[in-house]
Amino acid sequence: EVQLVESGGGLVQAGGSLRLSCAASGFTFDRYPIGWFRQAPGKEREGVSCISISDGRSDYADYVQGRFTISRDNAKNTGYLQMNNVKPEDTAVYYCNVRWPWGGDSWGQGTQVTVSS
Repeated sequence: EVQLVESGGGLVQAGGSLRLSCAASGFTFDRYPIGWFRQAPGKEREGVSCISISDGRSDYADYVQGRFTISRDNAKNTGYLQMNNVKPEDTAVYYCNVRWPWGGDSWGQGTQVTVSS
């Protein structure tokens, strides 16, 4: 069974930092790109960042570019999202994602990030 378990969320002041983790199991982690999404109250889920399988190539949404860093440790089957200089508008539930090449997605349960001003 595929499982993605996010952790590391919490309450942080604007300008602070958080590191989110995504522990993966039930599939061969190092064969698939992973991504992070977020969903704020009353808003649609939106993409934050994604990272390739092994060469570290990554992509970021404009609203987090330069502040967030995605990474992965294939030996630990874990993905990370380092969030620096957070802003109140970063407040959301953050989700880890794997998009399967044959179609469909797997999601974690999410971790809440709340940024106070």
